[in-house]
Amino acid sequence: MSRKSIVLFYSWAGHTRSMAEAIARLTGAEMQEIVPEKPYSSDYNTVVNDAKKEIRQGCHPPIRPIERDLSQYDTIFLGTPIWWGTMAPPVATCLEGHDFSGKTILPFTTHGGGGKGHSDRDIAAMCPGAKVTGMYTTYEGEGKALEGELRTWLQQNGIR
Repeated sequence: MSRKSIVLFYSWAGHTRSMAEAIARLTGAEMQEIVPEKPYSSDYNTVVNDAKKEIRQGCHPPIRPIERDLSQYDTIFLGTPIWWGTMAPPVATCLEGHDFSGKTILPFTTHGGGGKGHSDRDIAAMCPGAKVTGMYTTYEGEGKALEGELRTWLQQNGIR
């Protein structure tokens, strides 16, 4: 069986998408975006309020069907912005809808200054039976050093 990898991500402002694209370039992994059925507002303050409410209520909003068969991948690079100390609700919806047992999950996140919060523990808790590696997190996911930092993170996790 071949070792297939995919970059599975959600991005609201584009920062997590930039990281996802860089990881795909560096690893040759396929990409799959997590898309909510109802898009979030483009207004930052509205998104902050909506996300805070969803997270407090444990709401996992409906997402569009994932186009790829995730059971065919051994390694999943999982990207999310950090909202209120955890993953964005559409990512939680995706995790709750799939079995990641036996897979290696490499989480990567972007944040606006609050750090990773408890997102790494939350991801691990939603993926029982999976090997969840150390998380790579960065402020807004951009900068000239990004690809070098990602290379180091990948090497630390045994990805060439």
